[in-house]
Amino acid sequence: MGTDIGLQPMPPSTILVADPGAGVRCEREILLSAMDRVLGGGQYILGPEVHSFEQEWAGYLGVSHCVGVANGTDALALALKATGVQAGDEVITVSHTAVATIVAIEAIGAIPVFVDIDPTTRCMDPGLLKAAITSRTRAIVPVHMYGQPAPMNNILSLARRFHCWVVEDCAQAHGAAIGEKKVGSFGDAAAFSFYPTKNLGAIGDAGAVVCQSPVIESRLRALRQYGWRDRYVSEDVGTNSRLDELQAAILRVKLRHLDQRNRTRRAIAERYRGALASTGAVPPPTIPGTTHAMHLFVLESEQRERLATYLSEVNIATARHYPVPVHRQPAYVGRITGADRLPVTEALYQRILTIPCHPELTDEQVQRVCDRLQTWSEVTSSSLHVLEKTAS
Repeated sequence: MGTDIGLQPMPPSTILVADPGAGVRCEREILLSAMDRVLGGGQYILGPEVHSFEQEWAGYLGVSHCVGVANGTDALALALKATGVQAGDEVITVSHTAVATIVAIEAIGAIPVFVDIDPTTRCMDPGLLKAAITSRTRAIVPVHMYGQPAPMNNILSLARRFHCWVVEDCAQAHGAAIGEKKVGSFGDAAAFSFYPTKNLGAIGDAGAVVCQSPVIESRLRALRQYGWRDRYVSEDVGTNSRLDELQAAILRVKLRHLDQRNRTRRAIAERYRGALASTGAVPPPTIPGTTHAMHLFVLESEQRERLATYLSEVNIATARHYPVPVHRQPAYVGRITGADRLPVTEALYQRILTIPCHPELTDEQVQRVCDRLQTWSEVTSSSLHVLEKTAS
């Protein structure tokens, strides 16, 4: 679900993997105007900005309902709870995700179960779901990883057959689509994060759940605020997870430009694909019939460490999303079902490298990345040629 941007100091000329501050600076005046509207309005909790954003985000996605919450982790936990997932129920998902996906499942007492990913989409492999479903399985959480839509039609078909809820983890996929249908509109509910580095990012934590069902929506609205249906009367065991008025106002401004900014991301990605053509590195997949949100440009390389070192030396930041899959992290080792059957995940995490791909990049910066990737290809090819000549 989440995206790290790193905390190590870097030279001022470094091209960053993500730069949310640059986006804020570009829209500073209109964002300040939106914030001033909130300050002058006098209603600071679940006010008109939250209400308007909920309507606008639901309309953008083509769903009936949106409920704003405090962050993306809460969004997934509350979405699961609102559909009826209870403590002790099993929820099938993937280990190749941000740890927040698993945190959300366990936050409501449910039990995560892992299935492997497809090597092309890097998302849940629907062909493995049937074998993972048991009498305790209550929900499936596909993750639209890096902005690539998971194969929702296949997942939904199997889920309906076995009477499982489907809750989409859309934290990295704002604006992604299958055909003309936006992700978030497929499942029984869908969770979004608006962390600052997301394609639609706030300037702090923020999240939302979307759904088609008025019953699920009603329960979500209660759950996000102490289980209240009538004020001060808790009919459900809820929590305090409310989208902030200021963040909602900021998100309303940024939503206007989401599609254009996503197109910019995809255009940058195409330039990178060309630069990578002779490097031996594998760019993110292009899956027919889907629109990648290109939240992250994650390549694969057998020489990942050498490439990362080279790019660092020429002031191009890189990252790993993620350094290790969830099932190999100390808090989760040895305790999640399915962790011993993830060969694709195991192979992938040793090869992945994220390079800068966001709409704040200038044309000069994008070209600099392309040039350095091509130089890397030339250096690598030359080194291989020397090795082959020496061996002969």
